[in-house]
Amino acid sequence: MSDANGGATIRAAAPADVAAIFALMYELAEFEKLTHLFIATEQGVHDALFGARPAAEALIAEQDGEIVGYALFFQNFSTFLGKRGLYLEDIYVRPSVRGSGLGTLMLKRLAALAVERQCGRFEWSVLDWNQNAIDFYEKMGATVLPDWRIVRVTGEPLERLAR
Repeated sequence: MSDANGGATIRAAAPADVAAIFALMYELAEFEKLTHLFIATEQGVHDALFGARPAAEALIAEQDGEIVGYALFFQNFSTFLGKRGLYLEDIYVRPSVRGSGLGTLMLKRLAALAVERQCGRFEWSVLDWNQNAIDFYEKMGATVLPDWRIVRVTGEPLERLAR
């Protein structure tokens, strides 16, 4: 699973990439101004990607041998379609290489993976203030759904709900 474009390569993540993925995850949290919510650990990322029961997969974007981006994704399921889906949790490319086509390459590779796996859909969410990302996604053919909102329960409310 590798696509190359000039000095750029998109490939499946390997265990040796976890430290770089973790660093890029923190950069994404900084970009989104959400570092106060960032409690992930490098070991947790390793376990999620390469542990006994992997919860997610990742693609790596490399430019001239340096890891400069990643896409973290997992499979979900659509009851209405009766098929699995591919959900993109994160896609991040360092600002210094944005516009080089790496984000497009990763999205194309993920779309191809969704088709190969016979997924009924490929989806992700975007922050409403990130107009550059919204424009980029729409240019690629994505639709930003106006009527859906993310619902989330974490921390103490999650513990309370579980009781």
